[in-house]
Amino acid sequence: MLNKIIIAIDGTSSTGKSTIAKRLAKRLKYVYIDSGAMYRALTFYAIQKEYISKNHFDTNKLINDLSNIYIDFKESKETNKFEVHLNGMSVEKHIRSLSVSNLVSKVATIGKVRKQMVKVQHSLGLNKGIVMDGRDIGTVVFPNAELKFYLDASSDLRAKRRFKELIDSNHDISYNEVLSNINLRDGQDMSRKNSPLTVASDSIVINTDDISLDQLENKLLSHVTPLLSKK
Repeated sequence: MLNKIIIAIDGTSSTGKSTIAKRLAKRLKYVYIDSGAMYRALTFYAIQKEYISKNHFDTNKLINDLSNIYIDFKESKETNKFEVHLNGMSVEKHIRSLSVSNLVSKVATIGKVRKQMVKVQHSLGLNKGIVMDGRDIGTVVFPNAELKFYLDASSDLRAKRRFKELIDSNHDISYNEVLSNINLRDGQDMSRKNSPLTVASDSIVINTDDISLDQLENKLLSHVTPLLSKK
């Protein structure tokens, strides 16, 4: 019987974390958990409740409402993929907008918010057999994860990837807006007081600038496979 482990994949935005984590989870028959989607769902909720906007953020209202917010992942019968659900409803189609992207880092800086999200993430990883990606998975959420990866790429390439994704989803957006958002989020993620984006000392660092998804998957699997057969 193969061991079940926790695989943590951290890194800057649009480096391919979610895509490769999904592929890896499917290959291993593990559960994929997108921690970023959890914060995006929470941000979407805050926008809908008018707790946050470009020029306003009532952190107390959001914190006081946390007990009424339930976020989890369920497999879609249509796509056979795990989607993030907010209070029982799939919000996968709503959380990738630029309006959410521009505000999610502000929501993620709130200590009590992160504490609540980490509790949820811990519960999801109790039985192991998960691949989770985000920005503090290997440093804060699962510091004892059996395997940690950190992905990075140039801001220009990451903006091009994100721009294509948004255009393909029929978003009316310019490349410069996307690049600006990428740089903004990098600064916010790395400088925040609560769980900043850093490279765990035992992470395997991979630059995804000049590597295909197939090559990246094989590279990650070369580190995963030996651990699965350990006694």
